[in-house]
Amino acid sequence: MTETDVEKLKLMVVDDEPDNLELLYRTFRRDFQVYKANHAMKALEILDKEGEMAVIISDQRMPEMNGTEFLSLTVERFPDTIRILLTGFTDVEDLVDAINSGQVFKYITKPWKPDRLKEIVEQAADTYQLVKKRTQELRRALRRESLFNAVTTAIRESLDYSSMLEKIVATIGQSFKTSYCLLRPVESNCLTADEFSYLDPQITYSCEFFDASSLIEQVLETRHYQHSLYNNNDNPCYQLAVPLIYQQHLLAVLALYETGRDQPWQDEDIQLITGVAEQAALALSQAKLYQRLQEKQQQIRAELEIARQIQNNLLRQSLPDIKGAKVQARCYPAREVGGDFFEVFVHPKGDLWLAVGDVSGKGVPAALFMASAISVLRRELSQETPAMPNMVIQNLNKALGDDLISSNCFITLILARYTPSTRELVYANAGHIYPLLWSRETDTDNPQYLKIRSIPLGILPKWQADFGQLFLAPKDILLFTSDGITEAMVTKKSYAVQNSVNGFKSNHRSMLHLDGLWQLLQQETQPLSLNHLLARIQADNNIQEDDQTILSLEVF
Repeated sequence: MTETDVEKLKLMVVDDEPDNLELLYRTFRRDFQVYKANHAMKALEILDKEGEMAVIISDQRMPEMNGTEFLSLTVERFPDTIRILLTGFTDVEDLVDAINSGQVFKYITKPWKPDRLKEIVEQAADTYQLVKKRTQELRRALRRESLFNAVTTAIRESLDYSSMLEKIVATIGQSFKTSYCLLRPVESNCLTADEFSYLDPQITYSCEFFDASSLIEQVLETRHYQHSLYNNNDNPCYQLAVPLIYQQHLLAVLALYETGRDQPWQDEDIQLITGVAEQAALALSQAKLYQRLQEKQQQIRAELEIARQIQNNLLRQSLPDIKGAKVQARCYPAREVGGDFFEVFVHPKGDLWLAVGDVSGKGVPAALFMASAISVLRRELSQETPAMPNMVIQNLNKALGDDLISSNCFITLILARYTPSTRELVYANAGHIYPLLWSRETDTDNPQYLKIRSIPLGILPKWQADFGQLFLAPKDILLFTSDGITEAMVTKKSYAVQNSVNGFKSNHRSMLHLDGLWQLLQQETQPLSLNHLLARIQADNNIQEDDQTILSLEVF
């Protein structure tokens, strides 16, 4: 990193303690453009004025707005910014919230070690620069893909070979906003007599103004793009000619002209045009390509269907009969395969183990981690004397943590051990949605949630947390769900008073949330039917946005 401020990355430090703020400023002022703010509102004002920061370091506990809340406000406006959270305490709930809503890169406990903090900030800066580079590459790729799609679409609309060539030259000419575009077909390495051209309607010159012969001949000889500049009546004209080659066969030569340019063709423009030319050459044989694509898609669908069946078979196809209790479980992936899973395991000594997990992301990557998690979990539960639920989760994190961290994934998991003879329930929660406990015998307006919880798997090298313990009573219902259930969009009724006599009701759509699930649960008949409950939840969702998993334990 150079000493000039122009080339320095921007870094913001936010802390309400003046000594800490000054220390952070002095630590990084040589390598960054450092901006200081002693509270969150001041930091937001700086962001409004200065724009995106490469790195933001924020204290957690501040007046008016804490660090997690402040960082969450920057996510949508500055998605590429790397966020670091300083905390003087270890609050699991705040940590989970920071990871989920604030997209925190690292959290550091106070007092910090200066060398360690510098190392983390350097990592953050490197990550930011990599993200920006990838973003630029993505934008170029999206532009490239857009042009490719335009050319391909134009070709598919053509009825014959001649109209196909006309579509190619017109689409490329319009897409690149050229003054003139000429396409000369090639057969047996020789130009044909045919010519297809596009002229910008705003150009007043005739086609004879653009002389393509010399550049096209060079492309025929070299099979490589050529570009040049010539003046016509003191009017500069930049020329570019590219070959259209498919499977080592030269199919045509495309020449582009632009007048009034301030500079010659840039390498990026040339690479993009040659790439589009390659796509156009491919499009000339679109019928065969389309047929192969269809066959490939059918193969992929078949393979995904097999993967779906395999994943479905990993889940328990039949649930055990438990004396004095009933277990139900349902899992519906949003795609062919997904990251949600459940486990129902009866230990030979009589304990019933229940679990619901959710791997971050969707599709095949999440499904692979889901399969690994189930495998390791069953291994742990099959021990002669399984450990407590929190220790089982700790072992699970030890087995999968490195792979999860390197893949930038995590797993939320709720695991419980139920002993039918004593009705004792012992559970541990790794960042998962709170389990919902409801008793038909208790007349209460508030749901009961099991709120002992720690962070997800794959966040820290070592996972540790306490377990929760309680005793269930007859007619108690315990629900484990994934966020695909609680975040499902449902229609809710709202009432407003119009006058003292008449009222009206209206419907609105919103997320179900745990409170909404509890309200639906209260309306269910006895014994509970998960199929009926899910049917009510899914009634208003034509498109399933996320994997949906729900597991119930009903005590008789």
